[in-house]
Amino acid sequence: MPTKIEHRLGVKAPASVVWDVVHDLDRWREWNPLYPEVAGRIGYGETLKLRLMLPNQPETELLATVTDWTPNEAIHWRTSHVGGFVRTVRYLEIEAMSDVGCIFSNGEIFSGVLSGAVVRRLKPSLRQGFAALGEAVRDRAEALWREQAQATTLGAP
Repeated sequence: MPTKIEHRLGVKAPASVVWDVVHDLDRWREWNPLYPEVAGRIGYGETLKLRLMLPNQPETELLATVTDWTPNEAIHWRTSHVGGFVRTVRYLEIEAMSDVGCIFSNGEIFSGVLSGAVVRRLKPSLRQGFAALGEAVRDRAEALWREQAQATTLGAP
């Protein structure tokens, strides 16, 4: 049976601003504590090369395949580990709640014969890492939204 680990939090910025943050892979190294390095592009079937930095775990290089993406809403990718005995679907999702607020969710769904053992071993680190990523996305998006609002106010006649 698949196991899901997820972190959700509110963001005081429009979904489009959060999308700008998560979609801009070239800038992840500036703010992303969980994936400080990424190469590739967001597109169906595209390959992402990620460096994963889970708290209290060794650094890991991952190859992932983008399985779904919708602007202003979601990016999903899949990985396979331990010879295919552990499969995951990783997701970053944005749910607009208003014109100026949304929910950002990030998590992973684990399946496969050995997934239970992997989840038991990594669960605390995954929870910490997903929380750190969520908070970093929130902080970055809210700062960008404030800058945009300030620029609009200053530019107004």
